[in-house]
Amino acid sequence: MAAQEPQAATAVCPLSVRPSFSMSLRRNFGAIPNEQGTHFLLWALGRARAEVEIEGKGLLKLDDLGDGYFGSLIGGVGNGARYTFRLDGGDPVPDLASRFQPDGNDGPSVVVSSSFAWTDRYWAGVSNGDQVIYELHIGTFTNEGTWLAAATKLEHLKNLGITVIQLMPVGTFSGAFGWGYDTTLPFAPFAPYGTIDEMRAFIDAAHSVGVGVILDVVYNHVGLGDHYRAYSDYYFTSRCENEWGASFNFDGEGARAVRDFIIDNAVYWIRDFHLDGLRIDAVQAMFDSSERHILAELTEAVREAAKPRSAYVVVENQPQERRMIESPDIGGFGVDAMYSDDFQHTLRVATTGHDDFYYRDYRGTPQELVSALKYGFLYQGQRSDARDKAYGTYNLETPPRHFVHFLENHDQVANSPRGLRLSSLLSPARLRAITGILLLGPQTPCLFQGQEFGSTRPFYYFFGIEGEHGKAVVAGRRTSLKNFPGVADPAMLERLADPADPATFAQSKLDWAEAERHQGLLALHRDLLKLRRTDPIFSQETERRIDGAVLGDGALLLRYMTPDPAGHRLILFNLGRDLPMAVTAEPLLAPPDGSVWSLTWSSEHPDYDGAGRRPVDPEHFWILPSDCTLMLRSEARK
Repeated sequence: MAAQEPQAATAVCPLSVRPSFSMSLRRNFGAIPNEQGTHFLLWALGRARAEVEIEGKGLLKLDDLGDGYFGSLIGGVGNGARYTFRLDGGDPVPDLASRFQPDGNDGPSVVVSSSFAWTDRYWAGVSNGDQVIYELHIGTFTNEGTWLAAATKLEHLKNLGITVIQLMPVGTFSGAFGWGYDTTLPFAPFAPYGTIDEMRAFIDAAHSVGVGVILDVVYNHVGLGDHYRAYSDYYFTSRCENEWGASFNFDGEGARAVRDFIIDNAVYWIRDFHLDGLRIDAVQAMFDSSERHILAELTEAVREAAKPRSAYVVVENQPQERRMIESPDIGGFGVDAMYSDDFQHTLRVATTGHDDFYYRDYRGTPQELVSALKYGFLYQGQRSDARDKAYGTYNLETPPRHFVHFLENHDQVANSPRGLRLSSLLSPARLRAITGILLLGPQTPCLFQGQEFGSTRPFYYFFGIEGEHGKAVVAGRRTSLKNFPGVADPAMLERLADPADPATFAQSKLDWAEAERHQGLLALHRDLLKLRRTDPIFSQETERRIDGAVLGDGALLLRYMTPDPAGHRLILFNLGRDLPMAVTAEPLLAPPDGSVWSLTWSSEHPDYDGAGRRPVDPEHFWILPSDCTLMLRSEARK
């Protein structure tokens, strides 16, 4: 989501009575083919009549099933048939649960079979520990921007050490290109990326090389050009303000059907595409005052649909609410992990020195970084200046597996005047150092496409809508970015990328030739992820204790401790000047009894295009280099 971060919404718009809902009434919305034909089902509360118009068959009435549902089994209709719906004799509209829209958001829908020759019978799914996430956008991941082209990069991701691909949203949206967060038809993969079976083949191929795939989904609003209101005004609520568009009705009149529609979509991706879970966008804007929150019900349904495989559910939740990852038995929502903007924000300030707009809550100090690595979130209920109120909830005892840390993602790169990657903002040594502290940290790491080879291509906000809607998007984007003082400069405003310009989209595509040119940084990522995978101390399953301390103005240490002295690891990180380590009154620097520290990894190794590894002898005078991360292992004293 292109977030205006400080305005984190509350997840509840209180009702006088908290509604409760019975179990799901109906699922399998849309057109479902079977041996007898195709069964059509839609929900349009408030409409008196519904018809389906099928190419080659004409206009056919759907049965009124009550409670706003209309549906019929129509013989002689199978895979590939094109159709539209008409409500109360109105204009033809696509199916809200359309499986494919070859002619775009406003074209006819297509009946799609759920059958596919899967080869992933023995794939076990994605568990909630020891994952390495890789976020990518199909349209810009390759020059072709297709499923087929993306599949050619799966071996690269496997060899890198990625365990989970996180796809940016792929549901159909208005326009020729876009991020996908303005989804209008959530069941229909965006046609320019390829066919339904090509998407399935991509996921099947990922599983064959041992990589899971989860999908970013948007259930907090619907994008421009939606067709929902042609069906029923009850799809949306007007009680809650949403900065991105109309919010779904999860707790008002007719909400059971809306909840079922959204849950059916989530289950559909797991069942029909063998996806391994979901990343759910901006859940703080999924407004729900009912006794059981839609997110808890949806997560349970996803896990049930995935059985016997495991499913991985991660959320973006700006209020940083612990209830997201708490067990449903105690009123939690039961998701696996939450993204932590705090870690990215403080590290961004530490590396660039800039703390304007929503970064002003961070100083980028070593203590902030130590706290983020120990506790996941920095804001756990204390006052935020950017929000002028308390922010976050208590998470001091939350295990690291429940936090996703990152240096870059789609929002944080594009929420800048020029969409520059860290590879264009930082020195190579500093980039190597912060990569070390991310990938050696205890939380679940996430990389953004091309980060592993230092992509220098910008990643802009792009949204291919022309006309008045396009102009409104451009104006809104400029207003948001002007919160960064430098963007208020008229000369800068003139140079902001136009989201609707095809060139903005094209410039955001990765240049894979850079992967060949930047072999050093690529090797650094591979080695760190191999270390993370093969050294048990870095496993989130290992019994360990984690502590940290500040060593200087830009330096810190992170220590892993286990009952076995051989399991102790020391991470040293320095963004300041060269730091003499002559006398340091910090007990975390002391090795276990009978042991010494041995240098195991350095971000300045020549293999990574570094300046070389300086000698490290903690028992004598030595220097912790500037812009460097080191990892030391405990070994028995000889």
